[in-house]
Amino acid sequence: MREASNYTQENVASFLGIGRSAYSNYESGDRELPLPCMEKLADLYGCDAYMLYEENENVVEGMLATAFRVDNLSPGDMEQIAAFKRVVKNSLMMDTMLLK
Repeated sequence: MREASNYTQENVASFLGIGRSAYSNYESGDRELPLPCMEKLADLYGCDAYMLYEENENVVEGMLATAFRVDNLSPGDMEQIAAFKRVVKNSLMMDTMLLK
C-alpha cells in the first residue's frame, strides 16, 4: 500500500511519529506493529486495520482504488488524507449497518 501510494518509508514514519528505521522493521515484519500505529495506517490507506495483512491481490487492488498518489506530502497533508478516509470509511460502514 505504501509503495502504491507513492509514499516513502520516511513519509509514513513521520506521519506515525516514529523513526524510519522503526517503521522499516514493522514493514519487513521484524517487529510487530503497535495497534495505535496500525489504526493510523488503516486510516491513511482507507481500510480496516486487519486488511493491512491481506495477501489476496483482488482485495489489495480494491484498496488501491482510494490511494492518493501525490509526491512531497507533509505529515500534515497525510493527517488530512487519513482524516478524510476515516470519515468515508465510517460513512460506508454506517450505510452498510443501516441496510441490514
